[in-house]
Amino acid sequence: MSRKEVFRWHSPHLEREVQLVRWGEIGTPVLLFPTAGGDAEEVERFHLVRMLEPLMDAGRIKVYSTDSIAGKAWISGEHSGEYCSKLQNLFDAFIYKEVGEAIRKDCNSPDIEIVATGASIGAFNAVATVCRHPDVFKLAIAMSGTFDLSKYLEGRFNQDFYFSSPLHYLPDLSGPPLDALQRRLILLPTGEGDYEDIGESWRLAKVLGAKGVPNRVDPWGPGYHHNWVTWREMLPKYLDEFV
Repeated sequence: MSRKEVFRWHSPHLEREVQLVRWGEIGTPVLLFPTAGGDAEEVERFHLVRMLEPLMDAGRIKVYSTDSIAGKAWISGEHSGEYCSKLQNLFDAFIYKEVGEAIRKDCNSPDIEIVATGASIGAFNAVATVCRHPDVFKLAIAMSGTFDLSKYLEGRFNQDFYFSSPLHYLPDLSGPPLDALQRRLILLPTGEGDYEDIGESWRLAKVLGAKGVPNRVDPWGPGYHHNWVTWREMLPKYLDEFV
């Protein structure tokens, strides 16, 4: 098992205790977002970290994960759309200002670029992170993505949601932020089996393409379902290819 370390601190953005877990020692940093209800060690329990061990042992990547704080709120059914939208924006600031800086410090490199990845709502977070912060994050590998969270708003669209949702703010993006994003890559692999919706990936790809943002949808076919079996096969393949 690759060397594991857990970092904990009090987040000024989220006003709670947070954790960042790392596996591996050297290589390109990969921030792996959990699924909606997952914590930082979910990716280990479901053996995704184990599947990445050859890349870690070769010194090509080191893997980080943190809790799905906003994702848990979205799916809990206990909070308003306004609350969840605000929390999503605070989570984004936490990822950029706290997690990104913690990863760079751990890598002993103030300007190292980070890969963002995840599945389902984790894919949403990976895309959102690269789209909003291409100065730090260079590549999104967004597996089996759920990219439109507006279904949780019950028709009450709000500004916090707009700025947290790439599907909604990208059509209006221009200037230097768009220029920076056009130098990044968004990969959208998805199965077409049970509980998969490749239409979400094609919809996002259309928005990205219209703004000149490099992207690619990879259909994996009906034999690949919305589950960890699929993601354990996908992620090592793409990290091996692009890192």
